Amino acid sequence: MQATYDFGLIGLGVMGRNFILNVADNGFKAFGYDLNTDQVAALKAEGNPDQVDATSDIVTFTQSLSLPRKIMLLVPAGKIVDQVIESLLPHLDKDDIIIDGGNSFFTDTDRREEYLKEKGIHFFGSGVSGGAKGARKGPSIMPGGNKEAYQHVKPIFEAVSTKYKGEPCVAYLGPKSAGNYVKMVHNGIEYSMMQLTSEIYDLLKKSVGLSNSELHEVYSTWNSGRLQSFLVEITAEIFTQKDTLTGGDLVDLILDKAKQKGTGKWTSQNAMDLGIPVPTIDMAVSMREISALKEERVLADQLYSRPTPLPISKAEMIAQAEQALYFSFIISYSQGLHQLADASREYGYELDMAVIAKIWRAGCIIRAGLLADIADAFTAKPDLANLLLSPAFVGKVQDTLPAVRSLVAYAAQSGIPVPGLASALSYFDAYTSSNLPLNLIQAQRDHFGSHTYERIDREGIFHTEWGDQ
Repeated sequence: MQATYDFGLIGLGVMGRNFILNVADNGFKAFGYDLNTDQVAALKAEGNPDQVDATSDIVTFTQSLSLPRKIMLLVPAGKIVDQVIESLLPHLDKDDIIIDGGNSFFTDTDRREEYLKEKGIHFFGSGVSGGAKGARKGPSIMPGGNKEAYQHVKPIFEAVSTKYKGEPCVAYLGPKSAGNYVKMVHNGIEYSMMQLTSEIYDLLKKSVGLSNSELHEVYSTWNSGRLQSFLVEITAEIFTQKDTLTGGDLVDLILDKAKQKGTGKWTSQNAMDLGIPVPTIDMAVSMREISALKEERVLADQLYSRPTPLPISKAEMIAQAEQALYFSFIISYSQGLHQLADASREYGYELDMAVIAKIWRAGCIIRAGLLADIADAFTAKPDLANLLLSPAFVGKVQDTLPAVRSLVAYAAQSGIPVPGLASALSYFDAYTSSNLPLNLIQAQRDHFGSHTYERIDREGIFHTEWGDQ
């Protein structure tokens, strides 16, 4: 069998099928593999037979690929990745390349890279964002790992990725599991932005009774301004979707229980391990968990009274909501990028925040007009510790604060939950406070546990026998 195919892909579900068709559309011959014969048939039916083919036979698959083999896995994270790798190994040659394009936990990527290195096989993780449509038309791709191995895949990834003003939204990010880590934090930011968008929707609906048609107009208008983003864009579209079963608005018929696949939780957990505060991401994860308690929430709603929303004009509410969403989007990016910068130092990723912001400008779920400004901020100061410290963002944030404070207070008085927005404001107030009440916590710790404390007036570590005067 002649090995003439440039690229192999394992996992021909919707995401995998769309990605491999994208590869084929961009002039590379691609060969797919899936144990599910229906998935194989679906790819063959849709693809150009001169550019793409597929099989359920692992030998046929591996022998069809030119050397070094470039094989991408788009399969669910976890044990199945290891199972696929083991099934491939007997059929690979030294210097072949395996790419994990799924949302694998970053430590799993490090483990697999070390394991395969001993066998002479290159392995790296590469985040792919944009959903099924993005995979077909152009995703944002976040590869990391062996830099030399990436060079073999680079022409393909640059061709299939989406473009922002002509620049491909893909870049080599760093060694080891840098690609999977960046994708994980991307998803944490995504959780946060989705939660914030939904809270603003809830406020607009419960406070001034905006109809779905009005909500569509509001979000559409916002998407034409500084809030331009994929999530605001699709939110506007959601409000116009009719239900094929009842003819009503579909959004009103969807159960308020949000599921999760784990990447947001991983972001939150790892931030705690690193000691980096990401409370708005944390709250977004917690709200999905609270949403799962539907039966308990219904019961609790019957036990407690709730205030009637305070009177406010539509114009005022819409104006404040726009400023609050803009502010909280900035905070979401600030927290996620802060975590990336610290992880880069901790894990030796050598991440460039400006490059990350650039490849997020198009193709991915968190793409937004704001990212061009964020890229500029980190280009101007590559070692910027936090986006809130960028002179370019001080004015953007400062101008929104009166509206944000007003809206959070309004929501609290009206009994409308906005935990994401409230956490974003509290994070900002804490991060920008030169004095916090943690001196009292240190005193408490020393009082009950002799944990010692530091002083503001002299160097050293101190302990007091509390109560002794």
